[in-house]
Amino acid sequence: MSAKAHLAVALLSGGLDSLLSARIIKEQGLEVVCLHFISPFFGKPHKLEHWRAVFDLDIRPVDVGEDFVRLLASRPAHGFGSVFNPCVDCKILMLRKAAAVMRELGACCVITGEVLGQRPMSQRRDALNIIRREAGLKGLLLRPLSALLLEPTLPENEGVIDRSRLFGFYGRSRKAQMELAARFSITEIPTPAGGCRLTETGNARSYYPILHHTPHPVAADFHLGNAGRQLWHIPEGGGESFRLIVGRNEADNQKLAVFAEPRDLFFQSRDFPGPTGLGRFFAEPWPATAVASAATVTAAYTHKAGTAGGKTAMLVSEGSPEGPWKEIEVDPASAPEIRFSEYPWEKARALIREKTEG
Repeated sequence: MSAKAHLAVALLSGGLDSLLSARIIKEQGLEVVCLHFISPFFGKPHKLEHWRAVFDLDIRPVDVGEDFVRLLASRPAHGFGSVFNPCVDCKILMLRKAAAVMRELGACCVITGEVLGQRPMSQRRDALNIIRREAGLKGLLLRPLSALLLEPTLPENEGVIDRSRLFGFYGRSRKAQMELAARFSITEIPTPAGGCRLTETGNARSYYPILHHTPHPVAADFHLGNAGRQLWHIPEGGGESFRLIVGRNEADNQKLAVFAEPRDLFFQSRDFPGPTGLGRFFAEPWPATAVASAATVTAAYTHKAGTAGGKTAMLVSEGSPEGPWKEIEVDPASAPEIRFSEYPWEKARALIREKTEG
């Protein structure tokens, strides 16, 4: 063991299991550096300062957004879970990042909050072994909550970590974890897991067309997928696809501005408060019919414009929600010439399954 053998690197999702695992090892006198991974699909960077104070842990953010998008685009080697979640490949990605930090710091091991038998895809015994092997962490990946059901790690064998003070939790029950939280005087109980948007069908419906119809998707494309109504025009016979996002609230409108590209189109009502629309093209600029259709759709979601009756003025800007603006008139009650709609979940699910099983 190195001079810094009494340092460990832990994955901290924000859920109870990973928190308990870090505290178990810290209780043994080791310094624990926690890594909280962030992407468009998971992560809570806004909570880090609070967690540091409440849980008394050294927590560092690690952005894996671009790596994760490349993982999705390249078709995960171990497939998807029940929705659009590549759980095994995700864990391997994060552990490889953690292994690099472990080597950089000279730490003795990497810690996770995994519990044997808790999740059907990534926490079976065979899956845990695959993850450890492909992350390059044989003998160096410690799962404190289920350690007594797994083979000892190097730091256990060398006495750096006391195996008798680890646990043998199994399955989905939370009773043992809650008892352990009480023992550690943890009164603010986190949710069971950090929360991954890829496990939810509504998000998968939004994300799949981004992956499938954006020529070179990046993390910002998926951050936009978390902001507002996700609408698409995808011609049946092929041809140019158009993406339109209409904010549901002021927070969504602000996200559209943050993740916009210089060539994006912005739509908003001239006379009424309401949503911002963001239009994105991938090859050629939108024709006038697409611009008018997107303005009509945005106007239809602008409540007062929709109930005023007749035509309403919409403002269109390229690259910025601050203008300069071009003004066009549309009728919110009319059917747009080019139709925008949410991507059908049944179609997305079939294509995801095809990639999983193909």
